[in-house]
Amino acid sequence: MRSIGELARDSGLGVSALRFYDRAGVLVPAWVDPVSGYRWYEPGQLEEARLLARLRRAGMPLADIRLVLASWSGADTDLVRELLKAHLRRLEQGLSGARGEFSALRALLDHRENVMTSLRTASARLSVAAPELAAALDAVRFAASTDPELPMLGGVLFDIEGESLRAVATDRYRMAFARAGVAGHDGGRVQVVVPTPLVDAMRALLDGEGAVGLSVDGDRVTLEDGDRQAAGRCLDHDFPDYRRLLPRADGRRTVVEVSAFRHALETGPVRSEEAGAPDLSVLRVAGGGVTLCADVDEADGHEDPNRVAVNRDFLLAALAALAAGARDRLVLEFGAPTAPIVIRRPDDEGAFSLLMPVRLED
Repeated sequence: MRSIGELARDSGLGVSALRFYDRAGVLVPAWVDPVSGYRWYEPGQLEEARLLARLRRAGMPLADIRLVLASWSGADTDLVRELLKAHLRRLEQGLSGARGEFSALRALLDHRENVMTSLRTASARLSVAAPELAAALDAVRFAASTDPELPMLGGVLFDIEGESLRAVATDRYRMAFARAGVAGHDGGRVQVVVPTPLVDAMRALLDGEGAVGLSVDGDRVTLEDGDRQAAGRCLDHDFPDYRRLLPRADGRRTVVEVSAFRHALETGPVRSEEAGAPDLSVLRVAGGGVTLCADVDEADGHEDPNRVAVNRDFLLAALAALAAGARDRLVLEFGAPTAPIVIRRPDDEGAFSLLMPVRLED
């Protein structure tokens, strides 16, 4: 017989998913240890688990999956074929509808007139303290996208307005913000997206305590520190309006000790919903603190408003970036389970990260 861990490994279904399908009566283990509660499966159930994984990836409703599994081994396959055909028709109809909507959206984009002057054609000359700019880049660089399909996100936005420079980076699943004070800029708002290799070259120059010069000339940006220089072309793309995504100040806040929280994340329970999927940490906010759930059963049901699942590696990266400079505490803000988690520095409200939650398949 196979243990639940072995079946998960060989079938591509996560352990937590197998527990869920047991509770739902879809794939019930052949034997459950009455003392430990550990689940064991017969060899023939591996084929059922693999079939279940395929149907799950195809998005088939749970009610239909039950019927497919119940009919799969029978001599009469008509029901299975009809269920597969019906689900395929639903998928095709959904895809056809989505194509129509996307076609209409593309037409709107093609005909939309840009009545605003592009912020990417402006120029600026300013100075900024090297430690401030270095701290800002360190706080956001980790969140820049590496997806070649989204080149407009493959850099850090420099949003210059008044006496501040806001650095922003996102890969869709997380977004990081930081701010640095500037001097000498008396013009209007200027935005440029600096590609990540140039961001890294700029960061390498910021090893002093004095001020450095930053200049923007159309599509070119230059950072100067004495006779040293890092310069290059900006990305020829507009960055999303990040201001629409700024967090509201109505979430629940809790302070975490960075070293203890990081250790808990690194050694605590995780969930992996699919083979090759990222490890998820399930956080539960209660009593002014944060705990890690070993499994969904430890929370008060699937709709527990105090529970949220996040990509563990993304959360660890945000902690490392924001804890730079020997900060031993950070602030976590939680809203609804579907709202982003906000990680802040307690001494700097202008530096924070947003982390999108992960919807548990269960």
